[in-house]
Amino acid sequence: MEVFALCAVVLLLICAMGMGLEAYKRRMDLREKEVELLAARTAEKAAQYAAGAERLEQRVRVLERIATDRAAQLAEAIDRVGDHAGEHNPALAGQIEALREARAN
Repeated sequence: MEVFALCAVVLLLICAMGMGLEAYKRRMDLREKEVELLAARTAEKAAQYAAGAERLEQRVRVLERIATDRAAQLAEAIDRVGDHAGEHNPALAGQIEALREARAN
């Protein structure tokens, strides 16, 4: 009888371990799918952030170009006005020269 009981216990343990192993495999498969899904979402967000950063860089380039173009145009206009005004008004010529020096610094 004791041998029969021992065999029954061993068989029950083997069955329980088999079921536990199967449950563990299912859990690992599910976890693997979750990780793959997370990786896909992360890659998608990274691509979106990269595209957004590229758009911002383009906008900054445009703004820099506008700012430098306007500054250059303004400098040319000041020079033209200054050249003509300085000929007729020496006091104004000194102020214009001070503005040019400030702009150069």
